[in-house]
Amino acid sequence: MTHATKEFIYGLPKAELHLHLEGTLEPDLKLKLAQKNNIEIAAKTIEDVEATYKFNDLTSFLAVYYPGMEVLRTQEDFYDLAMAYFRKVKEHNVRYVEVFFDPQAHTTRGVSFETLFEGYYQATQDAKTLGIEAHLIMCFLRDLSEESAFEHYEMAQPFKDRILGIGLDSDERDNPPLKFQRVFKKAKDDGFKITMHCDIDQIGSIQNIRDALHVIGVDRIDHGTNIVEDPELVAYVIEKGIGLTSCPVSNGFVTDDMKGEELKALLHQGVKITVNSDDPAYFQSYVSDDLYAVAQKVSLTKTDVVTLVKNAFEIAWTSPENKMRYLQEVDAYLAQQ
Repeated sequence: MTHATKEFIYGLPKAELHLHLEGTLEPDLKLKLAQKNNIEIAAKTIEDVEATYKFNDLTSFLAVYYPGMEVLRTQEDFYDLAMAYFRKVKEHNVRYVEVFFDPQAHTTRGVSFETLFEGYYQATQDAKTLGIEAHLIMCFLRDLSEESAFEHYEMAQPFKDRILGIGLDSDERDNPPLKFQRVFKKAKDDGFKITMHCDIDQIGSIQNIRDALHVIGVDRIDHGTNIVEDPELVAYVIEKGIGLTSCPVSNGFVTDDMKGEELKALLHQGVKITVNSDDPAYFQSYVSDDLYAVAQKVSLTKTDVVTLVKNAFEIAWTSPENKMRYLQEVDAYLAQQ
């Protein structure tokens, strides 16, 4: 079987379903926004900022990640952040994205929900001029309280028609899915699609995945490759068509292992697993780079890569007609190769 070249992977039409907008803050934009907003940061050059993007596990990553958001203050800042990402992934032939945003990371430092949301939302609309369809998924920070999640769910109500789904992210330790059972039931009852991070190699990973699937009733799981440890759960997600949003390069930073073999095994069993970039500014890897890195690491064939790309369109929260149109774009690309 032939292996996919970098050029082939970059050219493939793609969807990205696991992307934190706050994780797209490249060093040059961080420095520019700090200067614009008169925010004192220790780093004075782009190289200085790059030097601060150092971490070796999830906790140390979050310790770098959240303080970096301090430079985001105005609606224009949030717009500029999102548009920079959309312009970047146009180079990767990304056609469809569902992007996460973390309102609590901003409201807790005095930025209004409306300010951040309107900035992000306007960028999703302007992404259309780049040939990208973009939607917003609001995430709750799991290391904050369920009460805070409820408060932010209420803040989001005036904007609910412009929010595609609800997610859960941040530090999973001692913050299992069931901590947020009531707020996610409310969101499901209100018609929102639901996803949750089930991070790699966490304490209680399998139980968290089981609860997310069977108690919360998620439509998708973010990360989640520890599911390989439980064949019954694997069979369940295959039967229900529940997808996993894997982020190989991110995995490699926080666990020293891309989890590529697990991804490959799940893919070959028929799980709707996908490849995404997570926080590309911090891992210096956008979606095509992730696909190429894991393909090289575990010898994925061209067919494997195409299946990963098609899986993303198939589990996207969009209409059957849109899915068919994007899948036809992939087939048209393959026919030209």
